[in-house]
Amino acid sequence: MKEITVEELKEKIDRNEDFQLIDVREEFEYETSNLKGENIPLAQVLIEKDKISKDKPVVVHCRSGKRSAQAILMLEKEGYTNLSNLEGGILAWRDTFEPDMEVY
Repeated sequence: MKEITVEELKEKIDRNEDFQLIDVREEFEYETSNLKGENIPLAQVLIEKDKISKDKPVVVHCRSGKRSAQAILMLEKEGYTNLSNLEGGILAWRDTFEPDMEVY
């Protein structure tokens, strides 16, 4: 499984790269704080997989990296080859860039 660091993700954002960011946390977690990605909770990933691009890089994240890894494993079985897991999830983002971010 490909992984991406929070520093690499920030570079992609800062360079306005064409990629998709998917947040697989629950809606209430997303509402507390998010990185402006599309919220598709883990339980819905396969149901809503048509919302996830196969044509450009996709970064998947959750709170710590565990649920996003599960999502990637499920999607790879569906033929996805363009997915990266955000190492440490939104907790790593908070610790590195936004120490005041509230994370559920």
